Amino acid sequence: MELTPHKTLREIAGYMNAEYDGNPDFKITGINEIHRVEKGDITFVDHPKYYRKALQSAASTIIINKKMASPNGKALIFSDDPFRDFVLLIQKFSPFRPSEAMISPTAKIGQNTVVQPGVFIGNNVLIGDNCVIHANVTINDHCVIGNNVIIHSGAVIGADAFYFKRRPSHYDKLESCGHVEIGDHAEIGANTTIDRGVSGITTIGEGTKLDNLIQIGHDTIIGKNCLFAAQVGVAGCVNIEDDVILWGQVGVQKDLTIGKGAVVLGQSGIAKSLEGDKTYFGSPVLEAKEKMKELALMKRLPAIVEKLSS
Repeated sequence: MELTPHKTLREIAGYMNAEYDGNPDFKITGINEIHRVEKGDITFVDHPKYYRKALQSAASTIIINKKMASPNGKALIFSDDPFRDFVLLIQKFSPFRPSEAMISPTAKIGQNTVVQPGVFIGNNVLIGDNCVIHANVTINDHCVIGNNVIIHSGAVIGADAFYFKRRPSHYDKLESCGHVEIGDHAEIGANTTIDRGVSGITTIGEGTKLDNLIQIGHDTIIGKNCLFAAQVGVAGCVNIEDDVILWGQVGVQKDLTIGKGAVVLGQSGIAKSLEGDKTYFGSPVLEAKEKMKELALMKRLPAIVEKLSS
């Protein structure tokens, strides 16, 4: 999320009543969760396991629960609970604003776009030309829909990220301040849900087609001309390149990459990054030919065991 106008280190630390290390006038231009940070962003880290990743990331300012000197070119803000203070910043700069109408007066809808009855369109939504938004679709605040897009009934675009911190007695929610962008000529199936970024953008590329009952997690980036069949589930912060096909009930673990042109057969589980231009199957996935050989060998195991024991 971009901060407009930009803030200084002194200002941001002041909101938290926190100490800091760095030039008080050091510029902070955005707020982002670690997976999608850019130069100028502030992020947070609250576990030693991830200190190095945060300190070596593109982020310029890090909220951290350990006193240390700032790395070159960066600033640190010291907090006893970085998660809490990161949420505080989101609530300050991107608070929830209730809608007062089914279609917000701040939404902009392009020429020849059809909006069927029962559609909810939130604040500052942009929808292009020649789209069809079917009945009972929800498009939440700040989402961007391209031209010639079809969204079928019951779809929810821009729900909050599924991102929580476990406390001893409960789960704390990481408030979402990102949004969803859907490219031209995309199609979103009935009852499909696309979560907005925690602080960045969940992206559906131009020409991509999503079937019914699909879940796309926060900050995931899906390329152009992809095809996902029903009940595919994609976790957060996944990078899916162009021309990928995921058949029915494929499950995708968080924070991995699926290469251009990959095809994954139905009911497969993807737990690690996949190279492009190959066909995969199984859980965990292997190249389909290898997995089929493995299954054929497994069918022969009872006969082999019986032969060895006789």
